[in-house]
Amino acid sequence: MLKIESIAQRMAELRLARHFGQVSAVRAGLIRVAGLNDIASVGDRVAIALPGGRLAAEIVGLGPRHADVLPEGGIEGLAVGAEVELLHAPRISPCDAWIGRIIDPLGQPLDGRPLPQGLAPRAFRAEAPPAVSRKRLGPRLATGLAVFDTLLPLVAGQRIGLFAGSGVGKSTLLSQLAMGVEADVVVIALIGERGRELREFVERTLGPEGMARAVIVTATSDRSPLIRRRCAWAATAVAEHFRDQGRHVLLLADSITRFAEAHREIALAAGEPPSFRGFPPSVSNLVMSLAERAGPGPEGCGDITGIFTVLVAGSDMDEPIADVLRGTLDGHVVLDRAIAERGRFPAVDVVRSVSRSLPEAADAAENALIAKARGALGAYAESELMIRAGLYAPGSDPRLDEAVRLYPALDAFVARRCAGIADSFAALAAALRPPVGR
Repeated sequence: MLKIESIAQRMAELRLARHFGQVSAVRAGLIRVAGLNDIASVGDRVAIALPGGRLAAEIVGLGPRHADVLPEGGIEGLAVGAEVELLHAPRISPCDAWIGRIIDPLGQPLDGRPLPQGLAPRAFRAEAPPAVSRKRLGPRLATGLAVFDTLLPLVAGQRIGLFAGSGVGKSTLLSQLAMGVEADVVVIALIGERGRELREFVERTLGPEGMARAVIVTATSDRSPLIRRRCAWAATAVAEHFRDQGRHVLLLADSITRFAEAHREIALAAGEPPSFRGFPPSVSNLVMSLAERAGPGPEGCGDITGIFTVLVAGSDMDEPIADVLRGTLDGHVVLDRAIAERGRFPAVDVVRSVSRSLPEAADAAENALIAKARGALGAYAESELMIRAGLYAPGSDPRLDEAVRLYPALDAFVARRCAGIADSFAALAAALRPPVGR
């Protein structure tokens, strides 16, 4: 039945007319096409005839007599006068058969098996649900990681960012959340990742159990910026499909920095001027509009809980993409290189991290435990250099004395894996308990 419906959808998409133009100029990777500017739109795809086949490309600008086109592959052999066919804006058609599959940003299978198409094609760049119709944040979610079950709680429909430099355990933490967070469907966007990591992520990290509820959308680092940028949009469109069915979706995007960098390449090629640190002005709205598509759904729909990773060079939380996302999301988690180098994973810096689901996500007793733990960790962080240098004299500050006593147990607690939220809070209470006999 699904095959018949898929055929019916493909027949509905057949075009009654085909439109053609021709290449009029090629400069610095941007192709100028004549003959399509009066019927094409920005975002439409085209197919350019090459001696050995066809080259896919996307329209990124329009003029009175031409369209500016950015290719999705190499342009070797391209000549002025080459035929260009207008394909119009692509759409994606998710369905339940996509669960457990690996697809590219155009909705094509990458695992060597046929991929059924759904009956309702979706736009890649959809609008976020109207603000007045969206539900409030939902219930607290168990994650399997003690620090996220307690000090940095995650609730249904929340959007958080993982801010980290390279090599501090960001991808490992993301995979743990993919396996541990309560969700009906997990949609994972791997944007600009190394090609060798895909199979390792699927087979070793997720395994058959994780893939049984996951859809992976991937564009490796060698793909064109058009495809890498579309990867985030495609994954979000897939998540929206399952949200509209009333399911709770966990959306993991790794990374928003590479999404923004792909847009920078496209925008600069299209003539948009660079601004702060080389990013064009449009990048702020691009990132915020993507983040807004996640979150609580309208009444009668499910929720999209979003976890977005951000690469921060040298732990610079003021770099442009980190700064934009930090003000948009409902919490941010900072991974610290110094913590990773001493062997504690996840390398979460609790003092610099925050979950905006608190205090509503916890009851009074739980909030008291969280406040005590954060207070002790904050006091220790303020005086850590002095403590490690041996300049602190015990007894001079009772608050700091308490923080020094609690720190080893709290540091070990952050790395702990637990069986559920109640187990996590029991472990936190034990870490804050005075020693026997004191």
